[in-house]
Amino acid sequence: MTIGIPKEIKAQENRVSALPSGVASFAEAGHTVYVETGAGLGSGFTDAEYTAAGAVILPGAKEVYEASGLIYKVKEPLEAEYPLLREGQVLFTYLHLAPDPAQTQALLNAKVIAVAYETVQLEDKSLPLLAPMSAIAGRMSVQVGATLLQKYNEGRGILLGGVPGVEPGHVVIVGGGVVGLNAAKMAVGLGARVTVLDISLERLAYISDILSSGAVTLMSNGYNIAKAAAEADLLIGAVLIPGGRAPKVVTRKMVESMRPGAVVVDIAIDQGGSVETVDRLTSHESPYYVEHGIVHYSVPNMPGAVPRTSTFALANATMPYALQIANKGVEAALRDNAALAKGLNIYKGAVTNQAVAEAQGLPYQAY
Repeated sequence: MTIGIPKEIKAQENRVSALPSGVASFAEAGHTVYVETGAGLGSGFTDAEYTAAGAVILPGAKEVYEASGLIYKVKEPLEAEYPLLREGQVLFTYLHLAPDPAQTQALLNAKVIAVAYETVQLEDKSLPLLAPMSAIAGRMSVQVGATLLQKYNEGRGILLGGVPGVEPGHVVIVGGGVVGLNAAKMAVGLGARVTVLDISLERLAYISDILSSGAVTLMSNGYNIAKAAAEADLLIGAVLIPGGRAPKVVTRKMVESMRPGAVVVDIAIDQGGSVETVDRLTSHESPYYVEHGIVHYSVPNMPGAVPRTSTFALANATMPYALQIANKGVEAALRDNAALAKGLNIYKGAVTNQAVAEAQGLPYQAY
């Protein structure tokens, strides 16, 4: 198979889908790998390293897309990339289609076979290709929140860990999945007061066991979220419905009840956001806005700020699946791997993920 690794063009996105070692694995299996020049520079990998691993360097995205049957990316294609897609081409990347009808329609029009990292799902319901980036985003959310709480960023002027004789900041985490647990670990490590809310009692018991007395766990419902939000210095939205649009579990009224200068970090922004006042995307260049006196952070590609770590973590997870697609062909790989089959969102003009179809009112077709 011919595999294309284009340079990511999303704002401040410095990750790359494949490591030089991954290129070597493709080459050893008899595949041809095309890498767009400069694709790895943001993560610290040179064209020479890819060439040494067996890749062919091409001058631009157009050439990479034209030469490749499998496009192996990090982020969803943007509008400038839509015309480069062609019928039957396999796209393997993060897609986050539910809140993005324009992208969905572009992929349908192109009749590609689009497999989304974020909906690949194991039998135990875990999301192996989302988990590493969720862990990074969760850990980053506390770092970001701590920075935005500083007064010069329009925050409350709170040190999350406090000091002797001064109470620490209060971190409220709505959602106890991979993101929420990693955020809680970081916040507890800083010495903050931490509250985690989730709808699963089993998950709360696990978090309580892992963090011991470091965090308070509460069932996630409107009453408890409202009470916790009013007391929060930093509120982290970490709610996920695999493939679907995130529910707005933190209402505008809850945000209005927060103390001026408190911070909201909505990690669910990739899926539309879980906080009602998060109604726009921000970027690493301009990461926050203030509404109702509350600092809002809604950067959709948070791990792109730490691309070296993120690229290693992501490639470690995705490469075995990419190799299966390359070695077997996409149809056989989907047939043989039930987890990978759940990642199929678009197949040659049809929506094959039910959550995406429901989110956009489109027909759903089982694959």
